[in-house]
Amino acid sequence: MTASAKPTILFTNDDGIRSPGLWAAVAAFRGAGRLLVAAPREQQSGMGRSMPHYSEGRIFPYDTPIDCEECSAYAVDGTPAQAVQHAVLELAEEQPALLVSGINYGENTGNGVTISGTVGAALEGASLGIPSLAVSLQTPTDLHLSHSNDVDFSIAADFSRQMGSWLMAHSSLPDDVDVLKIDVPWRATSETEWRLTRLSRRRVYWPTRPERLALHESAKLGYHYNSDPAAAEPDSDVYALLNDGVISVTPISLDMTSRTDMFRLSQIMLGKRELGR
Repeated sequence: MTASAKPTILFTNDDGIRSPGLWAAVAAFRGAGRLLVAAPREQQSGMGRSMPHYSEGRIFPYDTPIDCEECSAYAVDGTPAQAVQHAVLELAEEQPALLVSGINYGENTGNGVTISGTVGAALEGASLGIPSLAVSLQTPTDLHLSHSNDVDFSIAADFSRQMGSWLMAHSSLPDDVDVLKIDVPWRATSETEWRLTRLSRRRVYWPTRPERLALHESAKLGYHYNSDPAAAEPDSDVYALLNDGVISVTPISLDMTSRTDMFRLSQIMLGKRELGR
């Protein structure tokens, strides 16, 4: 295969360009194509798919911390989704064949996925026509905003390469599968099974009240883990990852329309409208 025939694979995250999780993913894909990294300069966890107007959009070349011949990297002043846009519009020589977002410190499961910058970047890539993975590794809460080198990303990275290679080789996925969201257990091994799951409606991390004496004082919302995974839907990501300890692979669609019976809903709404007359 000639250099020109090799696909471009785009990498980003929400933990920032210096995250070991990001570089574990990049290292796993060495030899698979031309690797382009475009990640936020700073920590951007919890940014979802946001496009804040105040982002400066400055782009800086970044020295890769791994041995990678066909790899270029850039730090972007912006959110994960904005980093994807800058990469596609300014940095990539061609449309990427795959986007890998992650590997994130901490799982992204349940109804909190819209908060996740990891998932948000993958959704942005999918909206631009790029097959996309959002990869997260379950970690203790106190490591979520860290760049700890005590975290072993190797299993999550190997599984990302496996699923990413499969995704690039298969263009026959159903139209409503836009992102594969992957969540890997903290103690996963090469023998850990994986399971196709649905997104749980349950919340896993709950907001905590800021501590302050007056409302005008500066204070930040926090969060804490509060979930009984055994009570989650048996076919969900929360149950698979947090109860059964298997790798969760959740297909996500850009179409967020409710799966309700539209005719029944219209009858209910019309009935209420008539009762209100």
